[in-house]
Amino acid sequence: MYPFTRFKGIIPPVSTIVNDEGTLEKEQMGQLIDHLIEAGVDGLFFLGTGGEFSQMSVQEREKVASFAVNYINKRVPVLIGTGSTSTRESVRLSQHAERVGADGIVVINPFYWNLTEENLLNYYKQVSDSVNLPIILYNFPNLTGQDLTPELVLKIADQNENIVGIKDTVDSIGHIREVITKVKGKHPHFSVFCGFDDHLFNTLQLGGDGAISASANFAPQLSIGIYEACQNGDLSKAAELHRKLAILPSLYKLDSPFVNVVKEATKMCGINVSTEVLAPSQKLREEKLKQMRGILEIAEVLPKESTTGEQSYFDQLRRQKVQKHFH
Repeated sequence: MYPFTRFKGIIPPVSTIVNDEGTLEKEQMGQLIDHLIEAGVDGLFFLGTGGEFSQMSVQEREKVASFAVNYINKRVPVLIGTGSTSTRESVRLSQHAERVGADGIVVINPFYWNLTEENLLNYYKQVSDSVNLPIILYNFPNLTGQDLTPELVLKIADQNENIVGIKDTVDSIGHIREVITKVKGKHPHFSVFCGFDDHLFNTLQLGGDGAISASANFAPQLSIGIYEACQNGDLSKAAELHRKLAILPSLYKLDSPFVNVVKEATKMCGINVSTEVLAPSQKLREEKLKQMRGILEIAEVLPKESTTGEQSYFDQLRRQKVQKHFH
């Protein structure tokens, strides 16, 4: 019998809200969490790329993890990012996540070094053996410099029973398709999430399980709407929403790291949170903010004073999802 939780749906990689001193803003972080849960997400992922884990100390990461798990209090599944360049550090963070009550962890492969396959397999085995939590791999070769190939992902899944999925942040639907074909073909409960917004529709059509993508922070109605429409067989509605979602990746070209972009878009879309970021990131310049507003207007995700028929559709989905989470 399959012993671990199967994750699916839309799981936003939540921004870490901080003040100008880089300290966690718990009240505003709570407001963002509440907003996303009310929107009907299927879980929340903390300390991913957009959560600025790479700019934090171990102690800061543990503080965010503890706050997130305690604040959410089992309302939705909580995933904590615990990957590191150091296996010892990743093990420590993974064990901490388990102690505080996380529902799973997300583990990116070590960056800086280009590891041999043997060393990559050993890294994941050591982390896997250190906890009883389900683990989601995190593949982001543009940032790590090393791809988790579909063949390697299958080896990792074969060797570690509690490695149950992947966030595949690659700009190649072919890569995602091969992971679905090779890994889910042998391990049907293995969850495959796309990491880029505009691959959600195709990922679902190929048999994938959802998305862990940045736009779900500020426009969750689009990805949630696509997921629900596909579940209900309403492909025309899914395609309509996909055309809007596909506009949003141009936002991430406004700056690098793009964590400031996600926070500013979240605020622009109606959630009043601090847009402070951790260095070396910087706040977005005014000219970039104007470009951002234009993109968000084209995608039709900025707040409207009146409720449209489409917004009513999203409101209905949200009510259904919230009821499901609380029963």
